[in-house]
Amino acid sequence: MKNLLAGLAIILSCNVHAQPSNAGAAQGAAPTVRTGSGVVRGVTEGDVSSFKGIPFAAPPVGEFRWRPPQPVASWEGERDASKYGPNCAQGGWGAAPGSIAAGSSEDCLYLNLWKPAGAKPGSKLPVMVWIHGGAFVGGSGSSPGNSGDQFARQGVILISINYRLARLGHFAFPALTKEHPDEPKGSYAFMDQIAALKWVRENIAAFGGDPDNVTIFGFSAGGVSVHSLMTIPAAKGLFHKVISESGGGRDGVLTGRPMSKDDADPFYTVSAETIGINFARKHGIEGTDAAALAKLRALSVAEIVDGGQETDGQGGPRTYSGPILDGKLVVETAESAYKAGRHARVPLIIGNTSAEIGGGFVNSTSSKEDLFSLFGKLKDESQSAYDPDGNKEFAEVITKFNTDWVWGEPARFTARVFVASGSPAYIYHFGYVPASMRERARYGAGHGSEVGYVFNNLSGGRGGTPAPQDQEVARMLNGYWVNFAKTGNPNGKGLPEWPLYGIQKEEILDIQADGKLVGKPDPRKARLDVIEKAGALRKQIQSRGGI
Repeated sequence: MKNLLAGLAIILSCNVHAQPSNAGAAQGAAPTVRTGSGVVRGVTEGDVSSFKGIPFAAPPVGEFRWRPPQPVASWEGERDASKYGPNCAQGGWGAAPGSIAAGSSEDCLYLNLWKPAGAKPGSKLPVMVWIHGGAFVGGSGSSPGNSGDQFARQGVILISINYRLARLGHFAFPALTKEHPDEPKGSYAFMDQIAALKWVRENIAAFGGDPDNVTIFGFSAGGVSVHSLMTIPAAKGLFHKVISESGGGRDGVLTGRPMSKDDADPFYTVSAETIGINFARKHGIEGTDAAALAKLRALSVAEIVDGGQETDGQGGPRTYSGPILDGKLVVETAESAYKAGRHARVPLIIGNTSAEIGGGFVNSTSSKEDLFSLFGKLKDESQSAYDPDGNKEFAEVITKFNTDWVWGEPARFTARVFVASGSPAYIYHFGYVPASMRERARYGAGHGSEVGYVFNNLSGGRGGTPAPQDQEVARMLNGYWVNFAKTGNPNGKGLPEWPLYGIQKEEILDIQADGKLVGKPDPRKARLDVIEKAGALRKQIQSRGGI
């Protein structure tokens, strides 16, 4: 499990109903809206108004480090909402040792909002809340690629949020467990996401949004968060549609580490509290009492955020501080909840890219023979599914295997659960690669490559200036997401038909490498079937140096 999550890392409020301000929002004027905590002043550019850096919770610093998000203090006058707030503290790439990434801070619980410039209170526009990816150790809601302009131009209010990361976002320690026993513990990142959704419920009407039509969507760790929010009791009723992009659906990515009992599940060997104890020892902090906790809170944010890995400094466990089963906030894994029917009954879009990641992601095999042998009595079936002619390169086979194992089959499992419970589900498979990058991306579209198309916000990047075909794919994907937010059905005028997923026909939207979008039976069926059958062998297959 630790290699999987480390790999993901590399890839990559006051309870006062909001009221509209009396101030105008005429074209060219700075728009203002009164929230439950005070007036915010945004910016209007063309047909879109934006409000950035709005606090949805108090800064989680000092005594509030490793505590649930606290209410925002009200302010007088107009708060400038023209600029992004800080990103949540993270090591980041290129950060000097002993420091955090530029632009990040422990004071980071802010959200950003884009809306049609003419939207007024009572407009009841659909709302979409974006949860960024980054393996729970990086990323932010202020990435330029996740600007909500294109959504706003089509009548959707788009919100992006920050949430605490790495050890600030998921952490346990015995003294923390005993402190404030009435509070939830462990996964502060999920608490932040829920606090942001509560802010939306209380405030979005003042911006012209409909609090009864909220879609949450996210990629990677954000997609994992979507699964968790669908099964966390405290999130019930805060959203009405969901989209999980490369978020899996089964345990492995989604298993929450137990709070205190070691060896409590098949994917972890130490508990969250043991990880916290090891981290304290690394910094010379012995004991597990309130005095030790005070010393932990006295550490600098740079000492806390070091990639989410812990060791006791003496060769002890080195493990990842991911989502935690505390029994109060996170009460079970998503897969467990799905199998028991304890999940939100809402419309679902789910899917992944065609070549998420290669290498030794799930296990450390180095040949096709080695990989297929792990399937035991399913060896011949796995070889027939992944390499029927025996002429594929190992790099291609392992890339497709990793993709199906972690993302593809779990997405299908989730969609089947939703269909069986009476909720509509739509599956996509994103394989489009720009012509300028096809020589380098030989096996398909990599992890996160669909995000820019979903936001219809393509930049030149490594692939050069977006070609007309790139822009057309982006137009269509953005259109599907917009339609889904409005109606729960992604289909609409000018878009190829996206079939509703059904267990009999198993039709999906296949976004092909050449840019064609085709609704058809899932071409991965043989591969996903053998992955599903290998479920009983999951621990064995994952024991070869991988997750």
